[in-house]
Amino acid sequence: MVFYFSATGNSLWVAQYISNAFNEPLCSVPDLMRKQSSDCIRYTLRDKTEMLFFVFPVHSWGPALVMLRFIRELQLSGLKGNSVFAIGTCGDDCGYTDRIVRKELAGKCIPLEAFFSLKMPNNYILMRGFGTDPDHVKDEKLALAPQGMERIVQAIKTRNYSESLILRTGMSWLKSYVVYPAFKHFVVGRQSFRTTDACISCGLCAKVCPTGTIVMRNGKPEWQGKDCVQCTACIHRCPAKAIEFGRVSVGKGRYVHPVLSGKR
Repeated sequence: MVFYFSATGNSLWVAQYISNAFNEPLCSVPDLMRKQSSDCIRYTLRDKTEMLFFVFPVHSWGPALVMLRFIRELQLSGLKGNSVFAIGTCGDDCGYTDRIVRKELAGKCIPLEAFFSLKMPNNYILMRGFGTDPDHVKDEKLALAPQGMERIVQAIKTRNYSESLILRTGMSWLKSYVVYPAFKHFVVGRQSFRTTDACISCGLCAKVCPTGTIVMRNGKPEWQGKDCVQCTACIHRCPAKAIEFGRVSVGKGRYVHPVLSGKR
């Protein structure tokens, strides 16, 4: 099974690649969590040959909070030496995301065999100094992604894992054990999203929100509750580019992976 969470399509593309390479079905983490709607998500492995993958974006040098929540709520049955892998997509650097995920899975008695990261286009635009990649950088990352995924697939097939398949650029401890905890503390439940007059009332933002934070009222989205994790799905997937995050996102680009083009 390929458990995945994807806000803008990067991790969805990776999950599909893995699904095709290893003939494992796809499972959307937000869809599964909504379907079971409890504090305990149950899954039973079909047999000892089933491979388990966790695919997600790296947010602030740690696992996306939706995936982190999923792992903590997951009750896995039938694990008998099955191979377990995790893949994080990141703009440039995943820090020590691998160590965080390994520890979280170990806490559920799920041994992680290997972690990989793949460079994909940047999409975090909710803070000053952060933005989408210029077109030439975005296009280069997308062009190189299949090659990177093939290296990951071959590493899994040969069980020949390498540190070179985990992207780190330095100061990983500071990024993942200082900045990431601060990100989790200050981000959850705090949001400044708003719609402009360009809103066409399509409701896509509410549909793609993984935490159910967005509700449609009188044809317009409202961000309610304290579950927002700033995954950026709503702001990037809006077809009219009618969502802003306070003033900080104004004038910044939007990004959606081609795998999501035309999907509603």
